[in-house]
Amino acid sequence: MPFLSGRLTCMRFKVTGRGPRSFGPDHVDKLAAHAIGKQRVVSAEGTQVGWIAGDHILDTKFDLAKNIVNDALHFALRIDAQAVPADLYRAYFQVELEGLASQNPSGHPSARQKREARYLAKERLEQEAKDGRYLRRKAVPVLWDAPSGELLVGSTAVTALDYLHTHYRQTFHHGFELLGAGRQAFLLAEATQKTRSVDDAVPTAFVPSHAHEIAWTPDEANRDFLGNEFLLWLWFYLENEADTVTLSDGSEATVMLTRTLTLECPRGQTGKETISSEAPARLPEAHRALQAGKLPRKAGLTVVRQDHTYDFTLHAETLAITGAKMPVPEGEEERARLEERITNIRHLLETVDLLYAAFCERRLSPDWTKETARMKKWLKSGE
Repeated sequence: MPFLSGRLTCMRFKVTGRGPRSFGPDHVDKLAAHAIGKQRVVSAEGTQVGWIAGDHILDTKFDLAKNIVNDALHFALRIDAQAVPADLYRAYFQVELEGLASQNPSGHPSARQKREARYLAKERLEQEAKDGRYLRRKAVPVLWDAPSGELLVGSTAVTALDYLHTHYRQTFHHGFELLGAGRQAFLLAEATQKTRSVDDAVPTAFVPSHAHEIAWTPDEANRDFLGNEFLLWLWFYLENEADTVTLSDGSEATVMLTRTLTLECPRGQTGKETISSEAPARLPEAHRALQAGKLPRKAGLTVVRQDHTYDFTLHAETLAITGAKMPVPEGEEERARLEERITNIRHLLETVDLLYAAFCERRLSPDWTKETARMKKWLKSGE
């Protein structure tokens, strides 16, 4: 069960509509009814999807004790797709074409023969595919957390998320929406009645020559650029104020930028730069990239809060977490360790949310202009 062991990777989504307070037999039965192989609907390209129980890619034995842990429903979406080798298609095409054109006086194939060769090569591959030799199976782990109403998905692939959204809605009659940096900012602002500040937010021009533009922002209404500014502000805070951030719940988080740092030009002109080091933010080339106007798109973080240590990579716009090293559960029994693992996942997500909230409190306040001036001075100095 990927969410229950090993390193954690997940994107976070908010389940729309009224979600369950707890999970029970009816949810497990719905998973079983929509398991892989139970549905006859297959996409035009030969892809089939369905739920699996999570122990392994062929596991369809859903069970209360296995799939419900600490008020969370754990399962996976299996995607079976035909992956015909392109080089084999080209080989079959060439073989068929040579056979069709062998008697041509000119020695060259005609346009009609090329069309026929393509058809014959495709037909040959389709016949071979019927025995499953080109079938590729992929599992996307899913954790539906009842207390938070969130759906955690262990994949960032757009195609996988599209399949998941459709099959999840067919099974549970719920949708879900990404809890990216923009959406999270709106949720935080609602609690303090500052949604207007999020609506009015525009990308901060940290470098004077750069206009308010972000190449990777899909539309003007999107506020996910706040995630890029969050990582940049965190970098500035750690170098100029302290390595500990006081959070709104009264706890403190000690933070370090570690292992990896990816920066990109928001205008899409000077490309992307990835720096790998024990302390990448302290390298001269990292500051030169900032001075050139590049923004962080993902960063490796080590965070310590309430005696829990987490090492992970945080993606700026989506706030997705990848490769998170989790505390080792200390329970004596397997069930207790699984429940502690879920508790640790919740604690990690809460920690990220509180850190982001600390940034948003400054970003959405009238003092952001002063904070921006300090950050610009820091960038210019290159310290």
